Amino acid sequence: MASTLRDLLIQRAARLQGRPALTAPRWETLSYTQLRNRVEGVALGLLAASPPAAVFSATGTIWDWAAELAAAASGLAWEPEGQSVPTEVLGGPRFNTEAGRSAYHAREQVVTEGTPFTTGLTHGELMVRLRRLNGLLGWDHDTRVDLPLARLGEPALRAALWSALFAGAHAVLAPSAAPATGLLARFRHHETPWDPTPFKAFWAPLGTATDR
Repeated sequence: MASTLRDLLIQRAARLQGRPALTAPRWETLSYTQLRNRVEGVALGLLAASPPAAVFSATGTIWDWAAELAAAASGLAWEPEGQSVPTEVLGGPRFNTEAGRSAYHAREQVVTEGTPFTTGLTHGELMVRLRRLNGLLGWDHDTRVDLPLARLGEPALRAALWSALFAGAHAVLAPSAAPATGLLARFRHHETPWDPTPFKAFWAPLGTATDR
């Protein structure tokens, strides 16, 4: 059983392999194996030189999610005050660089349940919350989770993405449709808005109702 966020990514890819993990504009659909490869490419770029203790990415694109996963897999904290992940790492010339490979594999011995990840929460504490949340959501590898790409930077949506990974579900990030006018508005199918309520307390500091 996975005990860290790094283990979670690796184990889901090993178990689910070709099953769909993530669909997003420009990336189309990635399998769990492909998602792991994409994330590890970012991680190799981050670790090619001495990385800062905390990183962050707010490009508004799906690369932000890959960077957050890469930070977790590398044992780095994910904080808004952290150093911005360079664009060269996000699919640029520093993506998947061999210079970071040995450092990345060495992190297997470094990343533990007690490794801090964000807002004072460790990998182990977040895994406990993911297990609890998954019990409430009932998601599994047959679940498709539709999420609004425009809200990617919101904590609740990030929690939903982590929950999808924990469950082995298929997360689909889609841009908002342009509002229809005239006759088109009458016949357009109205999708159910995404409800962030189950995820709002996910990142709350220890000692709150989340942990009772």
